[in-house]
Amino acid sequence: MTERCSWCGTEPIYLDYHDTEWGVPEWDARALWEKLILDGFQAGLSWITILKKRDNFRAAFANFDPDLIAQWGEADVMRLLENPGIIRHRGKIEATIGNAKAYQKIHSNEGFDNFLWGYVDGQPLQNNPRTMADVPASTPLSEQISKDLRKAGFRFVGPTIVYAFMQAVGMVNDHVTTCHRHKDLAG
Repeated sequence: MTERCSWCGTEPIYLDYHDTEWGVPEWDARALWEKLILDGFQAGLSWITILKKRDNFRAAFANFDPDLIAQWGEADVMRLLENPGIIRHRGKIEATIGNAKAYQKIHSNEGFDNFLWGYVDGQPLQNNPRTMADVPASTPLSEQISKDLRKAGFRFVGPTIVYAFMQAVGMVNDHVTTCHRHKDLAG
């Protein structure tokens, strides 16, 4: 029997996400931005809710093209608020548009990927949690990244959201040590 982190449960979509995506280092700037936006939409919800709607989000948000989204306005907000396939939260939708503009500034200055991965010197942090109770909800580093993202104009990027993002995109390996993916991602 394959051992996994307990958070992923037994649903096939969640198991696949855990086994193939969560914790795998992501280097693509646009993909990093997409994941950060989706983690922001997750606030107050479970990740599986977002995961099940991810294709709908991609369709509704122009495949998370920040250059397109940065140009959107009220008509786009209204269109998205009427889309039952996504989380229809005005604040999160408006934040996505603003976050696209903030992304553009960071990306044009240094690369969004370089900006984020610079916090960990371009290498995933390797943790060795024995149980999920050993995994923090946030860290001083996620607090710093959150602060810097907010200073750059991002919203819905609190320390807990940022830490979940860091785990998801492989900036930190928080697979429990008994999980079959921990060793694979330990470098």
